[in-house]
Amino acid sequence: MILHIKYMVSMRCKMLVTDKLQQLGLNYFTVDLGQINVLENITDQQLEQLKAELFKSGLELMDDKRAIIIEKVKNVIIDLIHHTEELPKSKFSVFLSEKLDYDYTYLANLFSQTEGITIQQFILNHKIERIKELILYNELSLSEISHRLNYSSAAALSNQFKKITGLTPSFYKQLKEKRQKNLEHI
Repeated sequence: MILHIKYMVSMRCKMLVTDKLQQLGLNYFTVDLGQINVLENITDQQLEQLKAELFKSGLELMDDKRAIIIEKVKNVIIDLIHHTEELPKSKFSVFLSEKLDYDYTYLANLFSQTEGITIQQFILNHKIERIKELILYNELSLSEISHRLNYSSAAALSNQFKKITGLTPSFYKQLKEKRQKNLEHI
């Protein structure tokens, strides 16, 4: 039995859901971002307990097909951008379509109607957040970050970063360093 969970977007969420399943004595096959595969049928009482436990943690069980598809799109994008070393070389539209087994036009229209932004804007927002993380970790150069996130160059990454955030990547990094220095003087 496959259950779909809304707002499950991180490894910490997966650990939390795994813990809740174990607490309730539910046997599961897999716990992935956005869904769990339970080995047995769940009673209505167990389902209500699981819903209540997940809700306490800010997660929700979903049963609306359209909402499930939207959540799958989000989880694929989040997993791809935040949890993989290098993005695929194919276009996101092709990747999403193949991964979810839906026509991209259908996914794009459904996503836009439901979320109020395009899939491409959602991807861009997450790429910018990932760039911020990688800049703050200070482990990769801007060229390495641009390669990892499939930008044609560090300049292209910088231009898009500035267009979205209003800051250059180097200025963003300086802000972090200034905050650290200010904290040291407290």
